[in-house]
Amino acid sequence: MTIGSSAILVRRRRREPTAGPGAPLGVRGNRALAAVAVVFALAQLALVQPVLGLGWDEIVYVSQVTPHTPAAFFSAPRSRGVSLLVAPVASWSTSVPLLRVYLALLSGLALYLALRAWRGLFPTRVLVVGGALFASLWVTLFYGPQAMPNYWVAIGALICVGCFLRARREPSARAALWGVAAGAALMAWMRPTDAVYVTVPLLVLALVRRHRRLLLTLLAGLAAGAVPWVIEAYVGYGGLGERLAEASRIQGGLGWHIAVDDQLRSLGGRALCRPCTGPMPNPLVVIWWFVLPVLAGLGLLVAARARRLGRTLVPLACAATAALPYLFMIGYAAPRFLTPTYALLALPVADALWHLVKAPGGKWRPVAATLVALGLAGHLAAQLAVLNGAVSRNTENRRDWDRTATALHRLGVRPPCLLTGHEAIPIGYYTGCSSGATSGNNENTTPGAVLRTADRLPVAHIAPAGGTPPRYARAWPVHRISDLDVRVAPAPAAGQGAGRRG
Repeated sequence: MTIGSSAILVRRRRREPTAGPGAPLGVRGNRALAAVAVVFALAQLALVQPVLGLGWDEIVYVSQVTPHTPAAFFSAPRSRGVSLLVAPVASWSTSVPLLRVYLALLSGLALYLALRAWRGLFPTRVLVVGGALFASLWVTLFYGPQAMPNYWVAIGALICVGCFLRARREPSARAALWGVAAGAALMAWMRPTDAVYVTVPLLVLALVRRHRRLLLTLLAGLAAGAVPWVIEAYVGYGGLGERLAEASRIQGGLGWHIAVDDQLRSLGGRALCRPCTGPMPNPLVVIWWFVLPVLAGLGLLVAARARRLGRTLVPLACAATAALPYLFMIGYAAPRFLTPTYALLALPVADALWHLVKAPGGKWRPVAATLVALGLAGHLAAQLAVLNGAVSRNTENRRDWDRTATALHRLGVRPPCLLTGHEAIPIGYYTGCSSGATSGNNENTTPGAVLRTADRLPVAHIAPAGGTPPRYARAWPVHRISDLDVRVAPAPAAGQGAGRRG
């Protein structure tokens, strides 16, 4: 059996240089990966469309670097990575389509580089299918062109884990070490806590196997990415422990929370599932979620039989630790939270699919190939259907914010101004106002400060229709805008707040 396997490998090596006319195999492999990345970028522009307005979280990140609107409240769990990522465009332009195109193209380039990090660890055909599987998920397509951190954590995870495995195989490969550091830094730059969970298996493996150089490189990358977040913790929160505690409070208190069912509900296209109630999505929408671990297990079995267990087991372990906090430690869900897990699972799953459709000798299995093709076609159709619904809902929500902003302008609430209450952050951004909250997770002001601001600037409080306003706004004139009650502070007495209205 060993002699037969060796003969097959020898024959393959002999065929490689003469596999066909044109470019060498390495170049053709890179072109195949580039094609996946290009299709991914174009699909974002075609299916999500650059005209989609900024969402709530995007507004928080973008407002930190744009001079055109006041910066929104930046809560403890957030990191500045996304703000710096969008700064090359947002720092000088208010064009959302331009920002979307920039992020779509950048996300496509990042996917190409992440897949290239795995060259030599898996065959090119596995990388192509794995990249396509990850890129075709509705959550990947939807968030790729958005100013959000999760896709970039996924890219950092792919680069870091792939380069880690390459560095283990070739300890003298400096490029792989730089890749480990860059991938770890990118993850920590975007979400430091996610970076820690993703890299736990890598840290343990490097420590147990005494790969000191690799361990130091990984730690250096994590530290480099997390430095801004840690500095901000001491400057703004009184210390790292205090910031972590505040982040836990905002997320509902980290602890034992089974959120598996919440994640299932979010797969129907919900951007945020908090609280996560209502029926489960159609089984055709969620069935891939149950098939995924089965295929990952098959991929592990295939790798064990091929004597390349490590390069499959390591990404599966990192995928599991990346998913751990979002499945069992928080009391709500968002589909984007598991993006790094999906990215790390994609390659072992693709390996398993190729094993199903092709025999060890390279011969196609017609029945299995047909079933796999039908399954993938159905999966893609379901993903595109969910994506279409998510885009439609989010487009309408963001148009509502824009319409509310227009109505506020008619009421005299124009920049500089302040909004408080329901959805004050997104509506404030669209209006051009600062946003304030006297309670809750985004608390950043007091009732007294709001009243003092009303003596100088236009101030309005927003509440759902029929809702109870806070004490400081109860006497303000109320206006109905769609399904909202908007209370606008009276203009100051003559001689006060000159130039407030206009």
